Amino acid sequence: MNDSFREAWALLPDYLGQHVILSVSALLLGVAISVPLGMIAARSTRLGTPLLAMVSVIQTIPGLALLALFYPLLLALSVVTQDLFGFSFRALGFLPALLALTLYAMLPILRNVVTALEGLDPAILMAAKGVGMTPRQSLFKVELPLAAPQILAGIRTATVWVVGITTLSTPIGQTSLGNYIFTGLQIENWVFVLFGCVAAAVLALVLDLLLATAGAGLALRSRPRLILAGLGLVAVIFAALVPGLASGLTSGLASGPRHGIVIGAKNFDEQYILAELMARRLKREGFTVSLKSDLGSTIAFRALGAGDIDAYVDYSGTLWGNVMHRTDMPGRQAMQDQLAGWMAAHYAVTSLGSLGFENAYIFAMRADRAQALHIKSLADLANHPQLRIGGDFEIFSRPEWRAVNTAYGLGSLKRRQYQPDFLYRAVMSGDADVVSAFSSDGRIARFGLVILADPQAALPPYDAMLLVGPAHAHDAHFLAALKPLIGGISLTLMQQANLMVDRDQDKQTPAATAAWLDQRLRY
Repeated sequence: MNDSFREAWALLPDYLGQHVILSVSALLLGVAISVPLGMIAARSTRLGTPLLAMVSVIQTIPGLALLALFYPLLLALSVVTQDLFGFSFRALGFLPALLALTLYAMLPILRNVVTALEGLDPAILMAAKGVGMTPRQSLFKVELPLAAPQILAGIRTATVWVVGITTLSTPIGQTSLGNYIFTGLQIENWVFVLFGCVAAAVLALVLDLLLATAGAGLALRSRPRLILAGLGLVAVIFAALVPGLASGLTSGLASGPRHGIVIGAKNFDEQYILAELMARRLKREGFTVSLKSDLGSTIAFRALGAGDIDAYVDYSGTLWGNVMHRTDMPGRQAMQDQLAGWMAAHYAVTSLGSLGFENAYIFAMRADRAQALHIKSLADLANHPQLRIGGDFEIFSRPEWRAVNTAYGLGSLKRRQYQPDFLYRAVMSGDADVVSAFSSDGRIARFGLVILADPQAALPPYDAMLLVGPAHAHDAHFLAALKPLIGGISLTLMQQANLMVDRDQDKQTPAATAAWLDQRLRY
């Protein structure tokens, strides 16, 4: 517990600083867009009604979905700008998160601007006109000052929304307080989860309190309150940013110029461990390395091809079905060879080869449950349409599930989706009868689960492949640091490493586990 707290505290300057930068940037951009649009909408019903309707519809899109949608859109735009104008931009991380959060910030601000301006006493507007004010003078000297408290109330609502939703930007590569939550859920580090939630809540409450003070200052025409609120906001931003900037500056001065490498990782334990392992080896060779964790499968590969990350580990079956959209099964080595050639030709991505183990999709049941129902293979599941099958957030939309469903006719099973680490709790508690799992997960043996046979070989091989992006495909120094990993990790060794992170007692961090694994590879 203490080690987890110390690790969480050490990460706070970076996570909080980036969270504040993103949240404040989105809020400022939302205010800059929404206030002028609100003034226009308040004066024109023809424009105001559809504008409010459009912004309201955006709010119905789940935050994580909206954040994720901006990545492929910006990636496509980056390709267009590269072709037409000779420059591109990073589509992963800050920019897609900023645009999505700005849209989320707009509705409460826009609605309050319109409501405030439309609700002004007509007599006041007539008086302004009667003393000879132009419409512009009336707007800026009378209407907006009177409407300011209500507009600020909309900004307060937007602030709380944006600070909370910013935690969802982690899967598209933007560091935030959400890194605590996503990582904590995966490795069942509840200190991390609690730390992230509390930090985000405190930040939202502090900002809301300062904006409330500013609102009271506007309503009472109290300059001291306004100054206090302004100084408070500056202090919060300064306190959040300075530790991270100072740490980065100190690190830069101490280490001198280095190569900046970004290692990607998907959102489960094994990926965290392997990313930390790659980072350790690169750091020993003098590289400066940062991690982008909790990426979705498709986003991770696209980010590698686009140069947003420099290397990560993916699995042959995932690439074969999700990226190449192939359904045939040419065999393990043929699949790896064809994948390597195709990725190099289409994305300039280099495969260094397999790490030596396979992390295959499997389906597992409690031994007693399987024995009671006489289920030994996936084919036997079709005889029990009443069973509940649990999966992670991806499996039921992946080609692998479509292949299994087609081969064995499992469409009648009741599907449930869980956070990956909760799958084992679900099957052990009886909330699910059968769950998707992974062959390199040490918890299969720990919980005594039985793996259902796949007699028709519907599932492809899932060899762990180390992929390198275009920027370092021919960097001998970079490749020399990572090539010793190829063929160096057995399935047993990976299962042991995964279990070190997953077990309830003496739980290890991914970084500590990577160090343990590295020692066994080096000696």
